[in-house]
Amino acid sequence: MSNDKKISIQHYEDGTASVLRRPVVYTELRFYQRSDVVYQLTQVFCQRYLPKYGDRTVDQMVQAARSVKQNIAEGSSDGQTSTAVEINLLGIARGSNKELLEDYLDYLKRKGWKEWFGTSERFEHLHRFCKEHSKYEDYQPLLQKMNDEELANMAICLCHQVDKALTKYLERLDREFTTEGGIKERMTAARLEQRETQKEIIARQQQEIAALKAEIARLKMRLGE
Repeated sequence: MSNDKKISIQHYEDGTASVLRRPVVYTELRFYQRSDVVYQLTQVFCQRYLPKYGDRTVDQMVQAARSVKQNIAEGSSDGQTSTAVEINLLGIARGSNKELLEDYLDYLKRKGWKEWFGTSERFEHLHRFCKEHSKYEDYQPLLQKMNDEELANMAICLCHQVDKALTKYLERLDREFTTEGGIKERMTAARLEQRETQKEIIARQQQEIAALKAEIARLKMRLGE
């Protein structure tokens, strides 16, 4: 990577350059919040509508749902030091979300139902609610009132929204990585910036010393008059 690439460097309170990226509070990411809703919803769905024994689908769905939110959390945390690791873990989260989406779609097929979409009233209502709400406490009162078709379609709607958001987020990270590089490039940029800062400090100190020497010489001349 050439040195003319602009890398955004954070600083500590004393002005020291940092190699760390700006931390991401993953719990504030709406796609993480929705992934948590899907995880909680999936546990309710599996306990209520899938066999408790002899069906691996339950474990697969719960683990896939857990994988989405856990990899978002881990990727966002590790991303402070490595964009590459963050991209990899968020990619895994996206894959798990796709897997879970397929399980819900398969359930609808087995029941002879279709995914809600288009301009139907129930789809519009569901889509609007999921778009406007991302926290579990908003969904919790509804879960006990919904049947399996409604729960499955809600999970599917949320999975689509998580996938769309993750796709955009990964694209932004990809562009950032392509432009700025990874931790090695940040370390180089931080060291160079710190070196330039030290040079500026030394130059300023030398100017101050020169000014003091000049002032001392002037005072000596006045005392010798």
